[in-house]
Amino acid sequence: MLKWSMIFLVVALIAGIFGFFNIVAAAASIAKVLFFIFLVLFVISLFTGRSRSL
Repeated sequence: MLKWSMIFLVVALIAGIFGFFNIVAAAASIAKVLFFIFLVLFVISLFTGRSRSL
């Protein structure tokens, strides 16, 4: 998931360099959504992960 958000971020940066502003907005918003989904899943996995009992 984080890999896809980085790919869309790179696409947005390259499109911004070349002046395709509609593609920049779309790719940046997709990257933002994927990053926040990754972040939520990461936090959930921290709380529900395996815990060691001593």
